[in-house]
Amino acid sequence: MLLARDNASCAPVHYSVPAMPFGAGFALGLGLIVAIGAQNAFVLRQGLANRHVFAVCLCCALSDVVLITAGVTGIGALTRVHPHWISALRYAGSAFLAAYAIASLGRAIRGSQGLQPDQGNGATLARTLSVTLALTWLNPHVYLDTLVLLGTVAATYGEQRLLFGAGAICASFVFFFSLGYGARYLRGLFARPATWRLVDSGIGVLMATLAVRLLLET
Repeated sequence: MLLARDNASCAPVHYSVPAMPFGAGFALGLGLIVAIGAQNAFVLRQGLANRHVFAVCLCCALSDVVLITAGVTGIGALTRVHPHWISALRYAGSAFLAAYAIASLGRAIRGSQGLQPDQGNGATLARTLSVTLALTWLNPHVYLDTLVLLGTVAATYGEQRLLFGAGAICASFVFFFSLGYGARYLRGLFARPATWRLVDSGIGVLMATLAVRLLLET
């Protein structure tokens, strides 16, 4: 806030600075999604393989638009009143992550030609988007981050909460498209099937760990 004084009354007058809530939303939004997780690992792999990158990044970002908007406008308060649906998502998400972990570890063990990034006969767009949506919407943490945490912080900005939400949404677009398209600069390293086997091994272990963590959460 900027403090100014009227020449006549010398009373303090407060002026809002739009950049402050926008920047705060951008910083918090980026901090919440930058951590390595199931969704980010999938976006990275699609970027390395150069398969449906734009669609995957857009799907992730638009999902965040819906969730962040819901949180900023106050719908996130429902999660505190009815927390049981979060528990249901926890079990569904754990099962999906376990299945994805098995698939990733299977690719790593086989070391098939399908792991090479230049091969274009991968999963269809519909199948890829279905996996993207599942990794996004079956993750209970995404609701806690966007609906509860971002929504709660946004409420502290009062009438400027929409600017805060806009900053968080902008961070989502910047992050996902940077991750998806930035991965192409590492494609030389990942041209070797052995490197892809390491990637799939790491993703498999990550997914399995996240699945167990979801089950153990109280």
